[in-house]
Amino acid sequence: MENLTKGLPADLTEPLPIHNGRIVSRLDIGEAFAEKLAGILNVERVAVDANFFDDLGADSMVMARFCAWARKQQDLPSVSMKEIYRHPTVRDLTKALVPHVASPLEEDLERNVVLSEEAAIVPGEAAPSESTEATAPTRRSEYILCGALQLLVFLGYSYLVGVVGDLGYNWISAAAGVGEIYVRSVLFGGAAFVGVCTLPIVAKWILIGRWKPREIRVWSLAYLRFWIVKTLIRSNPLLVVIGGRSRSSTASPLLNLYLRALGAKIGRGVAIFSRNLPVCTDLLTIGAGTVVRKDSFISCYRAHNGVIQTGVVTLGENVFVGEMTVVDIDVSMGDGSQLGHSSSLHAGQAVPAGERWHGSPAQPADVDYCTVTRTGGGSLRSALYGFAQLLIALAVYVPLAVGGVILLLVEVPQLNALLTPASAAFSVWTYYIDTLIAGTVLFFGFVIFGLLVVGSVPRLLNLMIKPDRDYPLYGFHYGIHKAIARMTNVRFFTWLFGDSNLVVHYLRWIGYDLSTVVQTGSNFGMDVRHESPYLVGVGSGTVVADGLSIINAEFSNTSFRLSRATVGSNSFLGNNIPYPAQSTVGDNCLLATKVMVPVAGEIRKNTGLLGSPSFEIPRTVQRDGMYDDMVTDGGLHRRLAAKRRHNVVTMALYLLVRWMYALGLALLLAGVLEFYDGGNEVVIGLLGAVTLLFTIAYWVLIERIVARFRKLQPRFCSIYDPAFWRHERFWKVPAVAYIQVFNGTPFKNVVWRLLGVQIGRGVFDDGAMITERTLVTIGDGCTLNASSKIQCHSQEDGTFKSDHIAIGTGCTLGVGAFVHYGTSIGDGAAVATDSFLMKGEEVPQNAMWGGNPAQEIRDVRSGSAPGSGALARA
Repeated sequence: MENLTKGLPADLTEPLPIHNGRIVSRLDIGEAFAEKLAGILNVERVAVDANFFDDLGADSMVMARFCAWARKQQDLPSVSMKEIYRHPTVRDLTKALVPHVASPLEEDLERNVVLSEEAAIVPGEAAPSESTEATAPTRRSEYILCGALQLLVFLGYSYLVGVVGDLGYNWISAAAGVGEIYVRSVLFGGAAFVGVCTLPIVAKWILIGRWKPREIRVWSLAYLRFWIVKTLIRSNPLLVVIGGRSRSSTASPLLNLYLRALGAKIGRGVAIFSRNLPVCTDLLTIGAGTVVRKDSFISCYRAHNGVIQTGVVTLGENVFVGEMTVVDIDVSMGDGSQLGHSSSLHAGQAVPAGERWHGSPAQPADVDYCTVTRTGGGSLRSALYGFAQLLIALAVYVPLAVGGVILLLVEVPQLNALLTPASAAFSVWTYYIDTLIAGTVLFFGFVIFGLLVVGSVPRLLNLMIKPDRDYPLYGFHYGIHKAIARMTNVRFFTWLFGDSNLVVHYLRWIGYDLSTVVQTGSNFGMDVRHESPYLVGVGSGTVVADGLSIINAEFSNTSFRLSRATVGSNSFLGNNIPYPAQSTVGDNCLLATKVMVPVAGEIRKNTGLLGSPSFEIPRTVQRDGMYDDMVTDGGLHRRLAAKRRHNVVTMALYLLVRWMYALGLALLLAGVLEFYDGGNEVVIGLLGAVTLLFTIAYWVLIERIVARFRKLQPRFCSIYDPAFWRHERFWKVPAVAYIQVFNGTPFKNVVWRLLGVQIGRGVFDDGAMITERTLVTIGDGCTLNASSKIQCHSQEDGTFKSDHIAIGTGCTLGVGAFVHYGTSIGDGAAVATDSFLMKGEEVPQNAMWGGNPAQEIRDVRSGSAPGSGALARA
């Protein structure tokens, strides 16, 4: 022990206050820390001034193990990864954890005090909040009954669609000529569109009335009503018309009218770009002139410990809510306040008027996120824009969708024959040949034509917009900008080319400025978004993982402006990062997962950034450089060629399985229509259910085949290892979007099991995503919120890592929570809203963790809702 701590400064030997019933000194803590680190790192001695990362060669996984050990020691202070990064030596860490040095008088007083562990309160933090009663476990009969009723609702809705569709087909197909078909399509399609758009509003007022703050036990009959309304609100076809389902920023006055009809109090001139609509709308108040950016969550509800909790959200006038933010329940923002990108407000937080906050959880900041000038007026323009959207939908989109399908059914002999009673077309082998040819031409024609369009038409439209110039919102230029963003953010193509050598060529084709590319074979992942591709620059040698959103368009409630966004060279960007044009990040930087990119202060170079708000960490560690020799030994060209061949096969499989899926749907449609006699609406009504079953079976089988009917194995390898290439194929080839159809139902658990997740009974999943299904274990009765993500892998520069994730029974993951690989969450624990649980962390039983990066919240006990005090201090 003396060797381990030799040279400790005198201030480490001074006595400290009582800790867990006994008096300790910094010497005790320092010795314990140094001894444990020496054991983990397998070295003889750890100097108190040695940097954990630069001098000792530790990495985040090693230090996560150290933190987990420290939390289990009764006589040592708890350690978080944030403290490790901010104080990366034994001496600095010890000073930071126990900053107070006791005087002799204080020591005498402390010797007369006995503090039990349960009553101990960390200095500077609020007292623990009282625990709420544990939620009664869901009865299996109630769970099954809820699922059965949800299935009946879906079948009833499908039957209603079948009845209406049958009436519309018979009426429109009886028209004489294309002109009359168009007129009837406009009349019928318009009436059907209005009916479907108003259905969520009617259902909400009938089933719910006015939303009030309350708790709803999941799987109960009250929850069934909640689920019906939520599903209808967020699946309204109006959202497709106004662009609410696109991957780029879209705001529309029609959305404000829709929310007002649902009971929300929306002021004049509000601009909402997010497609994640609020559900408990009566609890939402948004003042005039407020801007809510895309990918933000303001739902006015959350799920916690098996209960849906609804609460009030109040945003004042001229408020700004940034991109990729989460606003929890029971929060408020005063007039003129701001919430930065990649930030969150937790329950109970209130931003005073005029203040600017950022971080997760948010805290005061001196950063201005509103860079576009607000102009007066715009009400007439807004009304005309909304009217034009509605007119185009009723006169173009709807009749094209309705009349176009009917024209195909009527004019194509093979399809028309299927609609004839007693048709035998389905049993004739030539039908399959015709279907194969038609399906192939349509599918690959779409791919080729789509590539030509996304690389040409937006370029012509872009000539009408100048960078760094303010344009009015809802004007001509806004429409042009929307068209460019929608055409160049096609998910199909980014998934096709992402994680391959060809992705740089595709991004250049749509407008990216990639400077001199240093090809790695994985320069960009499969999810890269932007506002304008023509104002994106990425430096040489930079690698980008999934979930990058380039924010090169800034909005006020009356105007917008496009600006150039530049990512530095020789950098690495992790997952789920909104990257604003005002970024102050330079070359050779590591941007960790869910990091908040700074937009003020000095230019950061040759460093790493982690957290929200972000702080500096090492750019790289020794472990991530283990495979550098595979790049520098002269064999890079050969390895890149091998990876390119593997990626080309993966891309071909991506196209093949989707082509086969489209053909399968066509044959399935033909098979169902074989039993259609012109008046059997049940057949059409069952088509939706049959299609859904086929989709599940097909994509589960595809995923199992790609994984070779084996479980994934934890990996630590180079990106030039074939094992990593097979993992990339696992990400790309199977489809995953269909899983979200089952959010909030017991059927999602069934699908997860079919895909290999070890998931317990009664799990409530409101929209979680799991990337490596067979590496995840989830216990009974867990609660997974919308947009929570369980990701069992990480890539940093040229190194790939993956490992298991274990979530115990009765756990809760908050809205937008991100759980990284190699973590474990104990029974009854919770990860708060928008938190980032870093790789290797171990959350103890019945603990509440929160923040980015997440750490223990000391003033919250098991089962209680997260409080804002300790979170803000964290």
